[in-house]
Amino acid sequence: MELKSHSDRYSRQILFAGIGEEGQRRLAASRALIIGCGALGSAQAEALARAGVGNLRIVDRDFVEFSNLQRQTMFTESDAANRLPKSIACANHLGEINSEINVEPEIADANYSNIERLIAQCDVVLDGTDNFATRYLINDACVKHHVNWIYGAAVGSYGVTMTIKPNDSPCLRCVFPEAPAVASAPTCDTAGVIMPIINIVAAVQVSEALKLLTGQEKELHNSLMQFDVWHNEWRRISTGERAADCPTCSQHEFATLEPDNRDFAAVLCGRHAVQVSPSQPARVDLNLLGKRLASSGEVKLNDYLLRFQTGEFEMTIFQDARSIIRGTDDVATARSLYARFIGT
Repeated sequence: MELKSHSDRYSRQILFAGIGEEGQRRLAASRALIIGCGALGSAQAEALARAGVGNLRIVDRDFVEFSNLQRQTMFTESDAANRLPKSIACANHLGEINSEINVEPEIADANYSNIERLIAQCDVVLDGTDNFATRYLINDACVKHHVNWIYGAAVGSYGVTMTIKPNDSPCLRCVFPEAPAVASAPTCDTAGVIMPIINIVAAVQVSEALKLLTGQEKELHNSLMQFDVWHNEWRRISTGERAADCPTCSQHEFATLEPDNRDFAAVLCGRHAVQVSPSQPARVDLNLLGKRLASSGEVKLNDYLLRFQTGEFEMTIFQDARSIIRGTDDVATARSLYARFIGT
């Protein structure tokens, strides 16, 4: 990167001693992956784009809705009205923010079949997801391929983040050997979420990413950081040493990367909806599918997805054959609708 031509854009960041001209060059040559482009992910994407990280790969399975706009600052009412996939909407806005970086949007559900491809050639991975299943998947892939990644979560007014350096720091499995029990923890549907905690968690994640990308690893916080903006609490908890019996970073067992561990249906938090995925990677011709479904219900189509209304259910079908079925929290019902209208 020719810093002289970008002196105005990055001048204040270059003046910061922790980055400087050399750090800015490193950022321009870096590649970051953001998995999940909701509240945390979209904030991460904007901050990294403005910082001049040269290559951003943004992966998200969902589309923009009006309920997102309260906390997902990247998106607009137009994005929600047009039901744009979040990764596409994010890439469109990033192009207006910084046209000099490369943005790779992917409309996809991160899973065992694509996670290793997604992290390939990336220098850091940022967690913008909303479930432990995907975080364990990220952890397995990043430990296996020695890619640094930054865990983050937020619900209500509480947030948490931790930076994982594979084979150096404890991994996610070391600190959280098992996911929280079903119904044991608050979710965005039961506790809501306020935007200030999103900003704090994303800011710490991005700060850690900038340290990693500019070679300032001595400045990492090396802890599990917890925040509660409503109750004015901020804690750093030592993660200790890597667990000797950790199945991931000590025993190098990567169970989530095995096809037998693939779950093809998942209830979506706070959506009264279920996502159903094909059992094998697939591509769908949305135009042909729309013609086939037209006699069975209302069909609306854009370049990225098809919306199909049948009775009390709304099905959103993507080109990778995934469908988000709204109107039920019952996996069996969602699977039945998927088989009926899309196929097995």
